[in-house]
Amino acid sequence: MSFRDELQDYTGILAGSILFGMAYSWFLFPFRVSPGGVGGVAQVLYSWTGVPESIWMFGFNIPLFIIGYIFVGRQFGVRSLAGMMMSNTMCWVFQPSHLSFLDSYGDIVHNVAGPGQLPRLAVFLTGNSEMDILLASIAGSALLGIGLGLIFKFRGSTGGTDIPVAILKKYTGVSISTGYWMVESLIILGVGFVFRNPAIVIWAYLNLFITSRMTDFAAEGLPYVKAVIIVTDRPDDVRDAIFHRLNRGVTFLKARGGYSGEEKEVIYVCIHRRQVMHLRKLVRKIDPDAFMVLHDAHDVMGYGFRQRTLTY
Repeated sequence: MSFRDELQDYTGILAGSILFGMAYSWFLFPFRVSPGGVGGVAQVLYSWTGVPESIWMFGFNIPLFIIGYIFVGRQFGVRSLAGMMMSNTMCWVFQPSHLSFLDSYGDIVHNVAGPGQLPRLAVFLTGNSEMDILLASIAGSALLGIGLGLIFKFRGSTGGTDIPVAILKKYTGVSISTGYWMVESLIILGVGFVFRNPAIVIWAYLNLFITSRMTDFAAEGLPYVKAVIIVTDRPDDVRDAIFHRLNRGVTFLKARGGYSGEEKEVIYVCIHRRQVMHLRKLVRKIDPDAFMVLHDAHDVMGYGFRQRTLTY
């Protein structure tokens, strides 16, 4: 890999880490609405010890990274270590208590009385109302998801629950999605129990949902392309119409009808979303009995489509 590619990757990881730090330190930690993970454990330990969450995240992630490297392998390599260190560092950098120099420009840092709470940025949210918590949850989760998506896109990792999930998958056969659900649920329920507040559990699951969706969006982008499978008795006519009217190439796939046992040629084509209705009309006009399936395609490379890849 060239120096330019390396620089691009680490710049992307740094940008994601900045958003990661802002999300936790400005929105999630002050309102105790972290969506599980090491951040959820860290906010519990902060309430017990007074040691900032960012320090606890370092304390957990470093041994977790070592365990992951030993038991899972090189997928937790240099970029994973860089992502973990940068993201944890940004949580510390963006702590509101470290931004007190901004007071000269107005009431920016607002000290909230009460045990186990960090100062909050008054320019955003300062109260304890349900609306403030909701806004903090949405804003923090969206920022966190975008930050994580950028880190993942440039082949980094933040450590945390990625590591126990990878270990679970390797040694128990549990799927990645099930592993995340188990680990995150255990942490979220534990946080709710420690703070004796069932509402925290609801906020955390809401945050987990928003974060996961925003992570997918940042890493893969919006699905601007539709992949279409067409089963028709007139494949050549449909192919020609797609060539001449939509300027798209097609691929013929060999198939066999499950009921009839007849050999068929199935058409596979990728089109822009704005071409979907045009394709439907073309196919229905040629073969009213055609069977079509459309689904989102996130990463399409090749003639007629701009490159949007998830780097590995």
